[in-house]
Amino acid sequence: MSLADGARPQPAAMGAAAAPAGLLAGLRYLGVSIVLFGGVWPVTKAALAHATPLWFALNRAGMASVASALLLAALGRLRLPLRADLPCIAALGLLQLGGFFALTHIALEWVPAGRTAILGNVTVFWLIPLSVWVLGDRVSRNQWLAVGVGLLGVLALMQPWAIGAQGPGVLPGYGLLLLASLSWSLAILVTRRLPPRRPVMELLPWAFAIGAALLLPLALWREPAGGIGWESWPYAAFVGAIAAPIGTWATIEAGRRLSGIMASVGFLAVPALGVAISNIWLGEALGWDVVLGGVLIGASVLLAARG
Repeated sequence: MSLADGARPQPAAMGAAAAPAGLLAGLRYLGVSIVLFGGVWPVTKAALAHATPLWFALNRAGMASVASALLLAALGRLRLPLRADLPCIAALGLLQLGGFFALTHIALEWVPAGRTAILGNVTVFWLIPLSVWVLGDRVSRNQWLAVGVGLLGVLALMQPWAIGAQGPGVLPGYGLLLLASLSWSLAILVTRRLPPRRPVMELLPWAFAIGAALLLPLALWREPAGGIGWESWPYAAFVGAIAAPIGTWATIEAGRRLSGIMASVGFLAVPALGVAISNIWLGEALGWDVVLGGVLIGASVLLAARG
């Protein structure tokens, strides 16, 4: 009997039909996230030719706060945060957004965009030891191996044995990127320890606003004569109004719909795309160190995801 004859689909059939639809939606969101976030670092590097790092980061957070609020308002989901969600909002705003933006944007003055795209996303070797120490998690042999493999990838990218030949500022730049990934990792730990009551998407306007509030005094202090030149405003609009809010939304939705392993594997395309764009558009060299470091860090994510 067909549905046109009045038969109702059985629950099992409905579940079977819903699973591919959910997977397809998750892959669409994943694709949006990869395209937007993969392009952020090369675009930002290009923008810094006519902008100072902290003012560009401030614009990114402030514009994203407004854009995410407008997006939520259009979806009928804009509301004041619950008191119970304030620790999570503070962690996201101060650590994952404000702190991460400040450290990575300053590092871009010295470090190529492709390397920034990889090193800025290295959270594995921070998260696993901190999860044991702070949360008391039990970690498998594969996950400890992931820490070691990830560290090897970082060493391949940084080449500490040849740091003197890489030019002044490169070593501090690498240090800032490692601190940025630590800041992101700490935000993840806080949200795990104190999970929000409401969906993270609904917290983004407030978290981006806190990030902007952190960045404003830093920009005034460190770059009193800085700003964004008119040549860089198209880049600033893309990063602040499109990539940051929509990319974050797509990342959250992809994580909700895809398995942990599939999401982890999929998000490896973000730094890979960043490296490719940096190589093609900015002319950054794609040496053995970038390839080996990227492969090792990707392998560490896979090992961690397998548990």
